[in-house]
Amino acid sequence: MPDTVDTAATLLAAAAQAGPGDTLRIVLLVSIVGGALLAWFLLRGYRTDDSGDAGTGDGTDGGRGGNTDRDASA
Repeated sequence: MPDTVDTAATLLAAAAQAGPGDTLRIVLLVSIVGGALLAWFLLRGYRTDDSGDAGTGDGTDGGRGGNTDRDASA
């Protein structure tokens, strides 16, 4: 029976030791969420919204919707 007690004590001591596992999981999760938020924030600036209130809608702008900032040299 002493072998079982020694083995159980060894297993409990090994389970009680704190390692970097939880910290690394948290860092990895925060990095992934942060990367996704950064990508969303940067990519939303490249969105072109050519619908609705960008132009007058009277057809005199050649169908560009009044958004001529992109085509300043044209």
